[in-house]
Amino acid sequence: MEFSGPLMTSQHSDISTSTSLVARIQALEPGAWHRFCDLYGPLIYGWARRAGLQDSDAADIGQEVFRTVAARVDSYSLSVPGATFSGWLWTITRHKIGDFQRRCFKRPQALGGSTANDRFQELPEQLSPDSSDFGSLHAAARVMHNALQVIRDEFEPLTWQAFWRTAVGEEVAADVATDLRMNAAAVRQARYRVMRRLRQELEGEQC
Repeated sequence: MEFSGPLMTSQHSDISTSTSLVARIQALEPGAWHRFCDLYGPLIYGWARRAGLQDSDAADIGQEVFRTVAARVDSYSLSVPGATFSGWLWTITRHKIGDFQRRCFKRPQALGGSTANDRFQELPEQLSPDSSDFGSLHAAARVMHNALQVIRDEFEPLTWQAFWRTAVGEEVAADVATDLRMNAAAVRQARYRVMRRLRQELEGEQC
């Protein structure tokens, strides 16, 4: 699933920094940590798999990253120019992958041999918008994908189609309304409802 256009433009800053969600985790608000795991767990797992780790090892890396985040989240801030939450997570994840590689150095076959090590060495030290596989925009899209998967079942199929076609497909509301036998106002309302719920999910708000 790829995202572009107004959906990514309107949400990118919220997704890449996740300041509201982080603040709720720091405040120990109920459900905030679970929401964080749902949104960012698949992203961390994907990074570990891209580094050449096997399925179970990638899952273990995810747990190690979560433990480190839990221990350090109180000191997290975006005071450094250009810093992003996904970049912070990537730094932690890369270090955990490196630690795992070093622990397994004497048994590289468990990692897939030199191939996995080569793939790890190719990973960037930091996330960058210019890095197509690991850049902040890619991370934002993955987090948005996870959030949409979480909330999709909360909406009727017609509501979801109206949202998807206008927000993701960038179709004109009037055209979508004709196809779905709705009026344009109802299509716009459907988009608004899903977008509002998406923002709540990304920011970790109670619904």
